Amino acid sequence: MSFSSTSGAAKNNLVMGLAALVCHGSGIDASADNLNAVVSASGNEIPAFWAPLYAQYIEKAGGADKFFTKIGGGGGGGAAAPAAAAAGGAAAPAAAAKPKEEEVDALEGGMDMFGGGGSDY
Repeated sequence: MSFSSTSGAAKNNLVMGLAALVCHGSGIDASADNLNAVVSASGNEIPAFWAPLYAQYIEKAGGADKFFTKIGGGGGGGAAAPAAAAAGGAAAPAAAAKPKEEEVDALEGGMDMFGGGGSDY
């Protein structure tokens, strides 16, 4: 992937954001050393202060989970059950205890759209 269309601070932000995403997705801490390692492995260069700045920001926020809570939001629903099972399965019984609600048809009363009995078609 080429970042030739971006430059300066925008490119640095993009590179660091993607490095943080890689660290989070790999399950490693987003420390300055790890962020620098990901940036170096990607073939990019950033100013020396960016990695410690991002690492400090992520640490003060309480971890990268605060930023990447819904990665793959459209198709990621299948991974929640194995993750819950690995975490002790506490979330699975709560979801199973939810009662199913019945749907009510709006025309169940036998009325048509004009308020009549509905049998004159």
